[in-house]
Amino acid sequence: MFRRQFIRAVAGSALVTLNGSSGSHEARSTVPTADAEPVMRSYTREDHRRRLLNIAECERVIKSCMRKHLITGYVPGQVSYNLGEYPCRKPWDPDDNDERELDQLRDGGIRLVQIMEDWNDLLRLFGGDKFTAVNPAGLRRFIDMVHKRGMKIILYVSTGYFQRSDPDFRVEWARSGSVRSIHWDLARCSPASPSWRAYLLPRTLRVMDEYGADGLYNDWGYIPIHNNPNPPTKDEVLAFREAADHDAALEDLVSLVYSEVKRRGNIYKMHADGNNCPRTRTKLYDYLWVGEGVNRIDKVRLESKNHSPYVIPCFDLAASKLETEDEMYLSTIPYMQFPLLLAGRPFTGERGVIPGVEYLPEEQDYYLRHFRKIWKYYQQHPDGPFAYGPWDSCPPRSNVKETHALWLKRYLPLVEEGTWAYLEISDSELFPKALPADVVASVFANLDTYLVLANYGRRDITVDTIHTYVPAGEPSAVPRKAWMLGGRSFEILRRHV
Repeated sequence: MFRRQFIRAVAGSALVTLNGSSGSHEARSTVPTADAEPVMRSYTREDHRRRLLNIAECERVIKSCMRKHLITGYVPGQVSYNLGEYPCRKPWDPDDNDERELDQLRDGGIRLVQIMEDWNDLLRLFGGDKFTAVNPAGLRRFIDMVHKRGMKIILYVSTGYFQRSDPDFRVEWARSGSVRSIHWDLARCSPASPSWRAYLLPRTLRVMDEYGADGLYNDWGYIPIHNNPNPPTKDEVLAFREAADHDAALEDLVSLVYSEVKRRGNIYKMHADGNNCPRTRTKLYDYLWVGEGVNRIDKVRLESKNHSPYVIPCFDLAASKLETEDEMYLSTIPYMQFPLLLAGRPFTGERGVIPGVEYLPEEQDYYLRHFRKIWKYYQQHPDGPFAYGPWDSCPPRSNVKETHALWLKRYLPLVEEGTWAYLEISDSELFPKALPADVVASVFANLDTYLVLANYGRRDITVDTIHTYVPAGEPSAVPRKAWMLGGRSFEILRRHV
């Protein structure tokens, strides 16, 4: 049932919208523009009237919901692009394969490219360090490739993680303990350390300025100061009152980075471990990554569905499994989220077998076992399909990029600039009776009004609606008020007027 609904939802190449002055319908392409920045459409007087009437109706009939949000500056099409292996025997170098891959990603609606830690020389293998590129000329060339396609690019940094073996590391930056996995022996440096701040901040900002990146992705590498059993280092200045729900020193440190990122007009993305969101009193990010290390897709949805926008889930398929590829979109679209795509060069896993790099024994390191499994698979299947990141499955899945592009095309009209989103509606006049326990309804109102119905249960359910709708992308479909949802399925519907 879910597969049938998926095919139906993506079959059309255009959506229908109302021309407010005449009441007639005209086709409006849903192919994304070449601009990375969201653009507000040019409204006529009648367009404004139409939009406001749609919003007024939602305000009248929707009594309560989990979250209400006005969509502004949202770029849902995002990719984690694998530049190549690191550690490695030879630095990666962009070529015509990257040109073709970027063309495909652009055509599939991707507008924000994220590069993980493989861009930098963390282990100083090639004369660089954590804040400089393995291949500076190659990175600049790749960034130019991205910009020529109207996309933006952000680079990995961390306000906490630092390799303990690095000659610059100072013990007073971090309390005891490390993250040991693959080639990492990462201290979590304290946001309350003045000397860590003095070392970190200029180098972090230089990452943007030196290479021309459009922002940063901060993998925060933080252990809460509140109730930390390890004693403070001699360098820490505990200036703030820390609490279980407020990481005050971290908030202060991140605010310094965030303000400089925004002063440059750039993008800031954060990852706060698992499904967590930063425990700060001020929202200090544009996008939040969730899902790493989480072993159930429903757990990601339930724990992140009410985080402040905009959430970009990266489902960890090294730790979990999908029943179908479309399950990622069932878990995200009803909550105004869209999953991160993994793409770029094949992730071969060779970084787990580089001579001279110190690894833990395999039995002590889950991710090392995963990387070496991918490396073995890659050698046996040189023509693919390929994995594209540490969180990808092995064996890899087929048609991942194509499926992502199809659902993104269907999602973009729901989240156009200026849309009001009403997520997980709990009380409304949209339905003649209460929704079943496993069914979620969300509404997106702009020039058109969309209703998303999601069934997270296992049994088939019929949902009746007060208004008539048609499946999005099927303007010639017969409007109706009854919708059969198969187990673990959803529908995107457009209000018929």
